[in-house]
Amino acid sequence: MGWWQVNADTLAAGRFVVSELAETTATLQALEVGAATNPAERAWFDTHRPAYRERLAADPVTAQLVRTGLGGHWNADFLTPPPTDGTTFAQDLARVRGTSPDGARADLEVSGGGPLPAALHRPDLPEIAAGLLEWVWERIVLPDWPRRRRIIEADIVARAGQLGQGGWAAVLETMNPGMRWLGGSRLQVNPRAYPPRELVGVRLAFVPVTPRRGWVSWDAGAQRYAVVYACSGTLSDADRPVVPDSLGRLLGPARAGVLVLLDRPRSTTELVALTGQGLGSVGRHLKVLLDAGLAGRRRSGRSVLYFRTEAGEVLLKAQPG
Repeated sequence: MGWWQVNADTLAAGRFVVSELAETTATLQALEVGAATNPAERAWFDTHRPAYRERLAADPVTAQLVRTGLGGHWNADFLTPPPTDGTTFAQDLARVRGTSPDGARADLEVSGGGPLPAALHRPDLPEIAAGLLEWVWERIVLPDWPRRRRIIEADIVARAGQLGQGGWAAVLETMNPGMRWLGGSRLQVNPRAYPPRELVGVRLAFVPVTPRRGWVSWDAGAQRYAVVYACSGTLSDADRPVVPDSLGRLLGPARAGVLVLLDRPRSTTELVALTGQGLGSVGRHLKVLLDAGLAGRRRSGRSVLYFRTEAGEVLLKAQPG
């Protein structure tokens, strides 16, 4: 199994980071190797995969680079640099583009598990990779970024609440398959047989993305490490409960949406991120739901969490399907 030795100071200083590049890379990987798990995801693939396949068919070198760098059990390091907080897509993409040709080829040999095909023996691989990532960002991710960012921020808020309730072990064990806290300052990052790494005095980032993809990455020279994980939202929002039309007419669509989202305890901040409504609007909806007995609240550490009451559950279940 692959595990990291993470000392207490490193873990305590770990931060959740929103990364446009990680979201774009995860989207590219989903387009390349992902499979739909529900009708809504299948619709997303049907919308975006034809143009993606057409682009790769017209550019065999790019197609080979993606298959080698992102299509196996290990990602090429130069394609997945650990994000830093506050950087833009353009700034992070410049790091990909600035990779030396020798470095890119070495990373691809590791991810591909052997010598590179003749098509990849060329000096412009970082530029080719950056061009494809830019295409995915501009064509697929950027138009949808406000919605995706809301899902990502809601996940961070939920993880913060989980951290307050169950500590880091509870948070880490729900991030990626195979990830768990082993005790003794050891974090299993995946079930594969990779040498352990010692994380002392480094910057550790936890990076949610909306596609169902996850990985770990590092830049040992810059002392940056990252865990990229699939957040609770998805590309298609297929996991989000649907607001029944009749409930929307009764309560108003926005207020009904808040009630539906209280399928588990959520903070005001999380509801703001998920709904895209302002803090004042969400607060007013919650007050009405509380006064009507459809929602309740309880304190968890410094946070106040809202949940559906039994009366709220009865009302929701009474709606026609």
